[in-house]
Amino acid sequence: MNVIRLWLNFVRVGVLGEIQYRVNFLVQLLQSAIALATALIVLALIFSYTQTLGGWTGPELLALMGVHTLVGGLIHMSIQPNMERLMQDVQNGTLDYALIKPADSQALVSVREFRLWQGVDVIVGALVIGYAVYQLREIFGWQQALAFAAALGCGAAMIYAFWLILTTGAFWFVRMENLLELWQGLYSAGRAPVGIYPDWLKYGLTFLVPVAFAVTVPAEAVTGRLTLETLAGAIALAAALLVGARWFWFFGLRRYSGASA
Repeated sequence: MNVIRLWLNFVRVGVLGEIQYRVNFLVQLLQSAIALATALIVLALIFSYTQTLGGWTGPELLALMGVHTLVGGLIHMSIQPNMERLMQDVQNGTLDYALIKPADSQALVSVREFRLWQGVDVIVGALVIGYAVYQLREIFGWQQALAFAAALGCGAAMIYAFWLILTTGAFWFVRMENLLELWQGLYSAGRAPVGIYPDWLKYGLTFLVPVAFAVTVPAEAVTGRLTLETLAGAIALAAALLVGARWFWFFGLRRYSGASA
């Protein structure tokens, strides 16, 4: 409960800061509209030549696109800003200000930033998923809804753990920004089902970079493709990554000398 209360306090501060610059909302709305229109045009072009892509129909790919947009919004709204600030604090030696506070250090560095207007992508993604569900209503029931919620939660947890592991590398390496830029390119591959890629890329996007679990697996839940074994694997992998990320965080802290060194 302390973590939730801490997060809510930082969300409140972040919202107050963001609403001072309301033009940013219009800019974000325009960016999201352009991105959505572009993705829909590409999808329309693809299905003007074929009925399926890697076995996925138009409504199913629409659900995938919605999940990709929603998860991307969550990343840009909360995960990425906090990890970027953490990286800067490590490089500048200013992480001391977080470490001396009477709160769990990992929890604190994970909730300090909140970008309200990035939530536009979350809303857009949810609306796209809702429209896809309407088209797939004959196969979508409460079981699929529960599976989707569980898969989405696991995917978000994996993305957070992956970002924390990458960012913790700043305790040893200076130019971690390049790896984060590489992540952005890999995440864009999640706009398509990972099954259409070559095996080496498919396994990389599944087990090295958890794009498949963050995007394709929740979309499979919406479309009724998700198996119980895959969902169980997602839960187990999410738990393992969270434990591993927490261990690596405290391991990295032992390398931090602070501003006073």
